Amino acid sequence: MIAPPVENEVVAVVQAAIDKHGKKRDALIPILSEVNKKLGYIPGEAFRAIQQMLHNPAEQVRISEGQLYGLASFYDMLSTKPRGKHVIKFCENAPCHVVGGKAVWDALREKLNLNNGGTTLDSKWTLVTTSCIGLCSVGPVLLIDDDMYGNVTPEQISDILKHYE
Repeated sequence: MIAPPVENEVVAVVQAAIDKHGKKRDALIPILSEVNKKLGYIPGEAFRAIQQMLHNPAEQVRISEGQLYGLASFYDMLSTKPRGKHVIKFCENAPCHVVGGKAVWDALREKLNLNNGGTTLDSKWTLVTTSCIGLCSVGPVLLIDDDMYGNVTPEQISDILKHYE
């Protein structure tokens, strides 16, 4: 199991993200993305740190922790809970479904012994569904981290996962 980040680490990551992206409202998604990338998710302490570091009434930058959490929980690419080292995003939309997506999904779930949103006990894999990856012409589609796999069949799952060992 991966240990959660300590508060000092969270504050340092948040500060670096703000230094990189700025203290404007339009930097919120890039800041949250940077924190998510560095820590693997966005812990509660990060919302507090971002809110405190960005609060600037003179420039009218005011955002609550709740608003930050809402933003982070809205976007599929961000996570408010720890995820595995490798995140598998599987497209569950109709175009992927009609070309065999259900069988691929079942093979993934069986191979990893996970349900949607689950993470393996060794924190290596997290399996999530996503609405549309935008690659309908090569469905069924899955993303592992930033790697895209199209025209996936259940028989390919083991070989695809071996690339990450």
